[in-house]
Amino acid sequence: MNDIAHYINGSATSGTSSRTQAVYDPATGESENNVLLASASDVDTAVAAAKAAWPRWSKTPALRRARILDRFKSILWERADELAGILASEHGKTHDDALGEVTRGLEVVEFAIGAPSFLKGDFSENVGTGVDSHNIRQSLGVCAGITPFNFPAMVPMWMFPVSLACGNTFVLKPSERVPSASLKMAEWLTEAGLPDGVFNVVQGDKEAVDALLHHPDVKAISFVGSTPIAKYIYTTGTSNGKRVQALGGAKNHAIIMPDADLDMTANALMGAAYGSAGERCMAISVAVPVSDAVADALIEKLVPKINALKIGPTSDSDSEMGPLVTAQHRDRVSGYIDAGESEGAKVVVDGRGFKQDKQGFENGYYLGGTLLDNVTPDMSVWKEEIFGPVLSVVRRNSYQEALDLVHSHEFANGTAIFTRDGDTARAFSQDVEVGMIGINVPIPVPMAFHSFGGWKASIFGDHHMHGMEGVRFYTRIKTTTTRWPDGQRSDAEFVMPTLG
Repeated sequence: MNDIAHYINGSATSGTSSRTQAVYDPATGESENNVLLASASDVDTAVAAAKAAWPRWSKTPALRRARILDRFKSILWERADELAGILASEHGKTHDDALGEVTRGLEVVEFAIGAPSFLKGDFSENVGTGVDSHNIRQSLGVCAGITPFNFPAMVPMWMFPVSLACGNTFVLKPSERVPSASLKMAEWLTEAGLPDGVFNVVQGDKEAVDALLHHPDVKAISFVGSTPIAKYIYTTGTSNGKRVQALGGAKNHAIIMPDADLDMTANALMGAAYGSAGERCMAISVAVPVSDAVADALIEKLVPKINALKIGPTSDSDSEMGPLVTAQHRDRVSGYIDAGESEGAKVVVDGRGFKQDKQGFENGYYLGGTLLDNVTPDMSVWKEEIFGPVLSVVRRNSYQEALDLVHSHEFANGTAIFTRDGDTARAFSQDVEVGMIGINVPIPVPMAFHSFGGWKASIFGDHHMHGMEGVRFYTRIKTTTTRWPDGQRSDAEFVMPTLG
């Protein structure tokens, strides 16, 4: 067994803890690696390295910081396949899906390279007689990121490129299920010229998380994960005086209007519901057809597509959907299907019986695509985030009923509407109380120069991630007001100056 280590002060280190956890390949169900789980002492070491590096890094001109990130961007472009392979082997997503993840993360790096522009301050002349005022954005100090298993590269890159560009130093605590991508990015940042201690990685579990939350030298925490943990991160972090952005769970609805292009809608729902085995916080997990006729027609189009899903390991280039991340999570998702059936939902396509017959992958954590009809808001499959390849159909009779359904859920991360009518689309975009909206776009993840984040129980904190909201989160404003005494002014003199 190989040990996956931490990365502190510019090099890999085993740390002081003897605790480890197996890292599995979801495609095979086998483990060849252990990840080292950091102790509070290991976290102290990482934070100390980041704190020591901060004074010099924060005073490094933004242009020079941007050049290092630009070199890191080039490395990512050149080695995207390598990083995608690491992601796929530990998460289980297909290689093409992993490549897409790397690309979306890289886009945030591209945004962060613009630091010399977005860190410019403001100046006001003569705010009072002879008085000027200006403000600047300065870094916070040591920042930390706690990231989930489903995007081992992209979600960290929602955080650290902007944080570093703004002059902060960073400690990343990735999911212990998918630890290797973080180490590879740390190595490439060092190769790009990032000074030692500016970016550090501590592998670990709750012990490492709590150490970061309570550490007095950590000034800000970024988190993505489930809502209960997001609430815990936010409450604990802010009670310890930290700035916190904590993104939580999601239950994303897609309203399908009677005038929608159902062929386009069905294809969009396939990717949005079953891509990455549904393990996306922006996955569409609820389809809301307006009228029974639309529901019946949509299901008729979906069923053959779901049955034809190519489910297999990332090593198979034909695979459209891979396994779930762990056996426990697969069983949890299967349990939701059981619950939905017992509560009265109709199982139109049942993924519980899927068996992987590819040689060597029979013990992987596979589950087939599932479609549930006649789901109602009192069912657990509607209330809770399943995070698996399960699409629920909740029928409604009008646009307003569909909108009310979306509003009645505690989560408000993303939503979409499929329609040809501009008036309906515009009204939906204006009226729906959700953070990210798609109009005939099933997964409306904003580009890096916009910001990512939901509403209601999908976020805790005031700032969304990346884009200018990310810049605001990772900086604080300092305003200086200036008055100078009257100077001694005289005309030009052409004689030799003397001291007399």
